[in-house]
Amino acid sequence: MPTNVWVAVHPNGWAVKREGSERATQTFSTQAEAIAHGRALAKRDKVEFILQGRDGQIRKRDSYGNDPYPPKG
Repeated sequence: MPTNVWVAVHPNGWAVKREGSERATQTFSTQAEAIAHGRALAKRDKVEFILQGRDGQIRKRDSYGNDPYPPKG
């Protein structure tokens, strides 16, 4: 089963990682490139996309699959 996709700061720029993985799937020099690649992976695999800021705090989460907390209404 595919795991969630994270974009986080990396010594070489920005990394796209799978949840629970130590190693980056791919690194990018800009955050925008990493976000584009990470979103594409999350959409393809129907998992959650998580963006971390430089301080390690989660800045954004988007679910492209089975959302455990769908909004009511």
